[in-house]
Amino acid sequence: MSLQARDKAHIWHPLTQHKTHPDVLPISKAKGALLYDENGNTYIDGIASWYTCIYGHCHPYIIEKVYAQMQQLDQIVFSGFTHQPAVELSEKLIRILPDNQQKLFFSDNGSTTTEIGIKMALQYHYNKGNSRNTILAFEEGFHGDTFGAMSASGLSVYNGPFTEHFINVVRIPVPTMDTIDAVLEQLKQLITTHQIAGFIYEPLVQGAAGMKMYPAEALYPILEVCKSNEIICIADEVMTGFGKTGPHFASETIGIKPDVMCLSKALTAGMMPMGVTTCTQKIYDAFYSNDIGKGLFHAHTYTANPLACATASAGIDLLVSEEIQQSKKRIAQAHIEFAETLKNHPKVANVRVLGVIFAFELNIKMERYGKLRDQLFEHFKSEGVYLRPLGSTIYILPPYVTTTDQLNKVYQSIDSLLNSL
Repeated sequence: MSLQARDKAHIWHPLTQHKTHPDVLPISKAKGALLYDENGNTYIDGIASWYTCIYGHCHPYIIEKVYAQMQQLDQIVFSGFTHQPAVELSEKLIRILPDNQQKLFFSDNGSTTTEIGIKMALQYHYNKGNSRNTILAFEEGFHGDTFGAMSASGLSVYNGPFTEHFINVVRIPVPTMDTIDAVLEQLKQLITTHQIAGFIYEPLVQGAAGMKMYPAEALYPILEVCKSNEIICIADEVMTGFGKTGPHFASETIGIKPDVMCLSKALTAGMMPMGVTTCTQKIYDAFYSNDIGKGLFHAHTYTANPLACATASAGIDLLVSEEIQQSKKRIAQAHIEFAETLKNHPKVANVRVLGVIFAFELNIKMERYGKLRDQLFEHFKSEGVYLRPLGSTIYILPPYVTTTDQLNKVYQSIDSLLNSL
């Protein structure tokens, strides 16, 4: 019996309506930027498997470090204990994070990191005796699938059945340089009518919304207003973190540093699940008390798992290496050159590039998970490329080890799609 048939017997896949999408593609192995299915077909992983495997699949350096760690310590409860991999990772992360970040809280995925960030903001004010019960977020943001994260997310396709159970959230539009004055006025009005504890945002790029990009210069004054009103600024860098926008973190380009940062996905290079929520000393100090009730009572069984910590530590070694930095620049430049060839195409709109992220819209009205979107997915697959359109948005976010020839094949698959429409 094929792997696909065995899968159908018991497995419920994420973001899948199995009645209309009964088939999945069995992948047997992966190496570098390539995926291999059970029939031996290869696919270039054009989105680094949801932005995780940015140093390529099964990187030998990471495998070596994880193998060494699993012979020393596999798992230990992190409440009341610590270990070398967690301490070493904390030191490496602090060196590359914005310099106001001082404390790290471990969890196990992107959604939990934002959940913890939201809880930090709400409890920060609670601990100080402030009555603040509302979170501020951008329209069309996405922060995960747990309840606090869903509450802050603005994509109803994911959240519809649960909205009546959400925490209090108010939203403002994502600003442009043309709209920033109006957005600031709306923000100031909301501050007068709501007790806002924190502002959660995806800096520079809203990933799940379709790689929607906005300028740092438009985000800066929003953060400035939030800071002046003691609204905790929570940068959700689950997607953008670890070099995808150019610098190690998108927050580095904005000029105002966040109070809290949420990290996952590329944190562990696709090898292990883990998340980290970081914060300033000021945030941490609001929880530091003789009153046990003021502590952050949040925990996951696999918090700071030693194998995941070893993976993340090895990933940072690769991130800061000259080889990876040069590869990032090569991919970013190739994106810019490909964008030039598309920007006047009649079937293309809003071509944009930021770091290794390339995106554009098709001039076609279509549903996010409709039949036409499925046809786009199948087109790329038939050409040996794994791209996952977000409705009419086509985007590329490849592993940093993707070769020039592989990248050109991804570009050619897009060209052939446009010629076929």
